[in-house]
Amino acid sequence: MTENDLNNIGTEIPPELKNQVAVTSLDKIYNWSRSNSLWPMMFGLACCAIEMICTAASRYDLSRFGMEVMRPSPRQADVMIVSGTVTKKMIPQIVRLYNQMSEPKYVIAMGACASGGGPFKEGYNVVPGVDKYLPVDVYIAGCPPTPQALLHGLITLQKKIEQESIPNTRWYKKESVPAIPIPVLGPDIFDPRKADLIYKETHKLVEVVENETQNEGGQND
Repeated sequence: MTENDLNNIGTEIPPELKNQVAVTSLDKIYNWSRSNSLWPMMFGLACCAIEMICTAASRYDLSRFGMEVMRPSPRQADVMIVSGTVTKKMIPQIVRLYNQMSEPKYVIAMGACASGGGPFKEGYNVVPGVDKYLPVDVYIAGCPPTPQALLHGLITLQKKIEQESIPNTRWYKKESVPAIPIPVLGPDIFDPRKADLIYKETHKLVEVVENETQNEGGQND
């Protein structure tokens, strides 16, 4: 955020005071400080994680944007970079880690696999996009994305944070933010929030078969 953006709230500052006084809003100064002190969580899933590691190395210098502190604990992180293929076996653990992160928190889907399944979208063991279970803030294209693409995605997230308003964000409202239910992994994986719908749809066929059986029995009588 530039000095003009920080002071651009409709209040004119006399020229002789511009180098001594800054007039801004609480939203702007708060979002500016948060956007430049993001702490990504230290975990990776597949080949995109190698590009993420390269981005944190000296050649690309992620610390220029205030994001070099990758935390091994989700309770100390506020950015989840989903870097790689999301399998059905792994998504319950990802959702569990997301729930353990404190608000405000953000999710970046890094690469084609995390964004939509990538080349493994039709695979029996792959989730076609992490956004089926988590709210994604930024999508980064590529297979895998380059470090420059990840930097662009992180800068995009910074710009999104700078546009937030404290009264309208979910973590400052009076209502508590409910945790996302952990997906259930069995013969297949499903979202517990859709359990009633799954039960209703799967029992439609049972009801049809039972009705047909009763009709056939009545005709035979």
